[in-house]
Amino acid sequence: MSSTRRAPALSPSRANDYSQCPLMFRFRTIDRLPEPPSKAATKGTLVHWVLEHLYNAPIGRRSPEAAHALVPNALTAVQARTPDLDTMFESEADKKQWLAEAGKLIDRYFTLEDPNRLEPAEREVNISALLDGTMRIKGIIDRVDIAPSGAVRLVDYKTGKAPRPQYSASAAFQMRFYAVAMREARGVTPAMLQLNYLGDSQVLRNEPTEADLDQAKGKIISIWDDIRRNAERDEWRPRTSKLCGWCSFQSICPSFGGTPPELEQGASAKVWLEPPTLFDRSMSEIADDPAS
Repeated sequence: MSSTRRAPALSPSRANDYSQCPLMFRFRTIDRLPEPPSKAATKGTLVHWVLEHLYNAPIGRRSPEAAHALVPNALTAVQARTPDLDTMFESEADKKQWLAEAGKLIDRYFTLEDPNRLEPAEREVNISALLDGTMRIKGIIDRVDIAPSGAVRLVDYKTGKAPRPQYSASAAFQMRFYAVAMREARGVTPAMLQLNYLGDSQVLRNEPTEADLDQAKGKIISIWDDIRRNAERDEWRPRTSKLCGWCSFQSICPSFGGTPPELEQGASAKVWLEPPTLFDRSMSEIADDPAS
């Protein structure tokens, strides 16, 4: 592996971070401040692992029982990624309840789709592309289905509830972000984007047009341009909203009386102004990119 510092890559989650609050974006991508593990997010990781590996079983054997049998291995995989996992729980009973909630989400999946009628073309797909030759985007798509007609469907599992209409733009943008990356990297325009919400058994589908993806691409480029301007100035201002209540950085946010850590001069440029000269590196390296 080359020792050259990797160029930055913008993912849907980081693009959403920036749109929500540039200062939070800085804390996560430049300062790389630690955040306490989240029960909800870690539960989602466990459920995603189960649904990915469920499709290793042959058609006819993809049952709720088979899915639940994967939970111990999924928990081992999650613990490997989150060594301090057990610190989230107040007691063994608390952890047992958390696992029970994950089990309910797994069961709910089978009310949305019959996995025995599906044969995904790809699962947990790392996708990366360049926009305008200078801006790298990337993401991990939960599932790619290809119909006999050749039509492509991108599927994402959500372990929460479907958002209210006024908060649905973020999820829709995430899926179009993936679709833009797929089109730019592979020359394929997905025929359908699908969100499976396990929290309340809702399935949201969208059939994007080329114009829709052009618009999404323009938005991504606009976010990239804004990030670059902030990086050139080392200036990341907070943006308050109702979502601040869930932010783990409130104690150091000036909007709440806190003081951010001092940013070394040029630190932003080192992370976000590096030219994308290493585009031919492997997908595993892209997945581990420090700007993810």
